[in-house]
Amino acid sequence: MTAFFGKQCCVVGNSLRMFIIIAVLFVVAIGSVKANEVDVAVFYLEQTIERPPVRSKLISWPEDDGLQGAALGISDNNTTGKFLKHQYSLEHTVVDNNADLMASAKQLLGQGPVVLILNVPAEAVVAISDLPEAADDLLFNARSKRIGLRSEDCRVNVLHTIPSRAMLSDALMQFFAMRRWSQLFLVEGNRPGDSWFAEALRTSAKKFGLKIVKQKQWLDDADIRRNASLEIPAFTQHKKYDAVIVADEDQDFGHYLLYNTWLPRPVAGSAGLTPVVWSPVIEQWGALQLQSRFRKLAGRDMTGVDYANWAAVRSVGEAVTRTNTNDVASLREYILGDQFELAGFKGHSLSYRGWNGQLRQAVPLVHAHAVSANAPIEGYLHQTTELDTLGLDKPESRCNAF
Repeated sequence: MTAFFGKQCCVVGNSLRMFIIIAVLFVVAIGSVKANEVDVAVFYLEQTIERPPVRSKLISWPEDDGLQGAALGISDNNTTGKFLKHQYSLEHTVVDNNADLMASAKQLLGQGPVVLILNVPAEAVVAISDLPEAADDLLFNARSKRIGLRSEDCRVNVLHTIPSRAMLSDALMQFFAMRRWSQLFLVEGNRPGDSWFAEALRTSAKKFGLKIVKQKQWLDDADIRRNASLEIPAFTQHKKYDAVIVADEDQDFGHYLLYNTWLPRPVAGSAGLTPVVWSPVIEQWGALQLQSRFRKLAGRDMTGVDYANWAAVRSVGEAVTRTNTNDVASLREYILGDQFELAGFKGHSLSYRGWNGQLRQAVPLVHAHAVSANAPIEGYLHQTTELDTLGLDKPESRCNAF
């Protein structure tokens, strides 16, 4: 009996010594990682948008749209990075005109390989990415939804965290196809963004086997604030349609169509059921925590542009955490690699498409107070990931830069 207990003591003693050795090695390893301090500077460049007036006084956009999302991303990065001595900073520049925009871009990019988040129009994304100073930089397009930036106008140094209009329209048409709302009435606004979104809706309808049976251009002189119940039924008169889809990106007239159409049908697109990047009504997958952190920081709700900026900064943070470096070329390589995943509070892990730099992400379909669906809709399959059923798949994209 004594020999047995003695043998057990030896076994326990050896195990304890082995545990101590492993613990010491772990502490040393962690210490060596933590000793490698990494400072990451993220630059933010924005050109202010002069939005035209709209009919409803309830429609407004925050002046710091996008910037607060980037700021939250920096805060989140520093929360996780402090354990590894990774320190993140944000330097923001906001300009009013094209001349100042290009001058600021050259100044920022001239500091060597940098990470630059762009909240600028599509034409400026192309112009800045083509600057000689931008050749070795990593740029994020966090505002423009222009489809061409992911296709013929793509650039190898630009990644996109904002979904394209094609992704948004595909999400809506998947939902319509699932509900078998196959005949659609399209109302198109008269502003540039409206025509681009309307074209995306037409393309997506064809892609998913739906038919636009009637399409009309909105009448700018319609007095719908006082006569919506008279003007809109006559405007939407047609013998048969399952839903009305609206292209009205500035939200000038679309909301007046609800409950006023000739046939009692749902309204979707820019009003009613809307495909969005982000919305205050998203609550699943830990989204409430993100919403709460943002409200505490900004004093308002998070917008889709805020979310795209947050995702850009968090993409950098995730890459730095995994690679333990601030080398821009290494970060870009990791972000575009198969190992990259970003928890984006959308029900799917987010990653980047290697053929055009677009961030894969789900598209919520929402109305004023709830989420109705989350695209990709169940049943739409893809050989790589269901997220690639939204927007330009590799065979559809004319991007040759990657």
